[in-house]
Amino acid sequence: MTRWLAVTLVVVLMAACAPVRIKGNVDTLATQAAREKQLAPRDHWTLRGHLGVSDGHHGGSGSLTWVQDGDHFSFTVRAPITGRSFRLVGGPDGAVLEGLDQGTVRGPDAQALLARVLGWRVPIKPLHDWVRGLRAGGAASDATLRFGANGLPSLLTQDGWTVEYRDWFTDITPALPRKVYAAHGDYHVRLSISSWTRR
Repeated sequence: MTRWLAVTLVVVLMAACAPVRIKGNVDTLATQAAREKQLAPRDHWTLRGHLGVSDGHHGGSGSLTWVQDGDHFSFTVRAPITGRSFRLVGGPDGAVLEGLDQGTVRGPDAQALLARVLGWRVPIKPLHDWVRGLRAGGAASDATLRFGANGLPSLLTQDGWTVEYRDWFTDITPALPRKVYAAHGDYHVRLSISSWTRR
């Protein structure tokens, strides 16, 4: 009997700690929908932190300053030790990669340009939403969300990527992620955010 009670207790505790699927909790879904409605139109912000990228064999990292100004963005990575410091500027009219030995490189798509020149696979367009704890494409998307005990997203899966939210800034409203880890097969993108500034 004692062993049965112990096993039951472990199962109950594991269920209590497990993240909740978005379709399984009406209150959590409502809270997330409210967050998305509030944050989605706010497209003028700056985040600062640290970026790490890996393909399972090679990678790079550095300090990151990401400035979002509506449909346009500036993505600056400073990594003086590896020599991978650069600035990626993008928008609907294309992308420009600056600061590398080969000089300025242009392309129609920021994500493809970064992959072609540096070999970095960074899902820049959806990351614009994921980094704020939102589903890319909003509620109509094919994303699956799970939630932690704090009622905030802990895991998002979308477009073949798995995005983990390991920490949040809960002292700002609405809360914004502090640590975002995204993976797609051998590709990994890790963001440790030190500050958010909303304009």
